[in-house]
Amino acid sequence: MSTDEAVELDAPDHRRAGLALRVLLAVLILLVGAGAGLAAGLAIASPDHPADDSPEAGFLRDMAAHHAQAVDMGTIAYAKATNAEVRSMGLDTALTQHGQVNIMQTWLGEWGLNLNGTQPPMAWMPDGQASMQNGLMPGMATQQQMEELRQAQGKQVDILYLTLMRQHHLGGIHMAQEILEMSDNENVTGIAKNIMESQQYEITAMTDLLAQVQAA
Repeated sequence: MSTDEAVELDAPDHRRAGLALRVLLAVLILLVGAGAGLAAGLAIASPDHPADDSPEAGFLRDMAAHHAQAVDMGTIAYAKATNAEVRSMGLDTALTQHGQVNIMQTWLGEWGLNLNGTQPPMAWMPDGQASMQNGLMPGMATQQQMEELRQAQGKQVDILYLTLMRQHHLGGIHMAQEILEMSDNENVTGIAKNIMESQQYEITAMTDLLAQVQAA
């Protein structure tokens, strides 16, 4: 096969990936407004909102940043994975966590707080700095790992995504467990419980799916 023929055959794959990314972006944009409305509906009015240096504010800021990486990973999986279940899982993760980011940032705004605090990541959690690895919050992928996922092709996309996202979820669950022990704010504990339950379920599904993909 000539080089020209190879390029011609690969072109549809690139077009499909580009289309997938554009479709996902359009859906995410629509969710910005929907997420803000949902947050307003979920918010429980209180004259005593958490302070800027509170565990609640720190958790929301850090979890929003944690989720942002998951959205990137899910978008890549949706565009490039070869397994239909992996693509579906990537889309679900990207949409769900993007929506939760909107909710958490809306609450910060309602509390009169900036989206970015002055404290370092994980400062809200006792011994939080000890849980950081390579300057990253628990479970987060390194820049090198993210680049490997972006550059991966074929079955390797599926394997890398499931491996990295499973670890990412474990870190998110750890953070959610900690805030549940520290906070009685019903908004914060509610979303933390949701994160724990949904991501634990997804970890089980990803473990099973990873075994299937590796065996195929």
